[in-house]
Amino acid sequence: MIRRLYDWVIGLAGHRHAIPAMGTVSFLESSFFPIPPDVMLVPMVLARRDKAWTIATVCTVTSVLGGLFGYAIGYYLFETIGAWVVKLYSLQGALDNFRAGFERYGVWIILIKGLTPIPYKLVTIASGAAHFDLFTFVWASILTRGARFFLVAALLWKFGEPIRAFIEKRLTLLTWLFLIALIGGFVAFRYLF
Repeated sequence: MIRRLYDWVIGLAGHRHAIPAMGTVSFLESSFFPIPPDVMLVPMVLARRDKAWTIATVCTVTSVLGGLFGYAIGYYLFETIGAWVVKLYSLQGALDNFRAGFERYGVWIILIKGLTPIPYKLVTIASGAAHFDLFTFVWASILTRGARFFLVAALLWKFGEPIRAFIEKRLTLLTWLFLIALIGGFVAFRYLF
């Protein structure tokens, strides 16, 4: 089943609507959607290495724009939508600690958490809820999200075929590791903050 899904995603990567679809996922993931854009970014770059920089740019821009949407949810709608998103992931207690950390380490929280499996949506909503400086939030988000997506794209562009062969040979293992990292990010946020 995983192999069929992988082949399907690789096939979609060459579709004319692949980049807008990935941009939509990237935008939504920054505010409430649980699946990170890497699920589309990696196979798209593997399928179209000549478009690696375009794909990384779209992923970065749409992620930051989605981050602004998440920030707005935290800033203006925390008591309704923001609280619902946080409750959906059972992270109410962790969010309080996270918001308190913004007073002391705000920019570092955005820079570090934007690179990790800790869900970026929680960073964006918490930034808005803490009324963190919007200008700093935007430049830190561009820096951290750009670094993440351009690093992945650069590695896939440079070492595409060996990486693709590695992924295809160990697809089930890598899928499980990805799921563990994704869930681990939520767990880490809940218990470490």
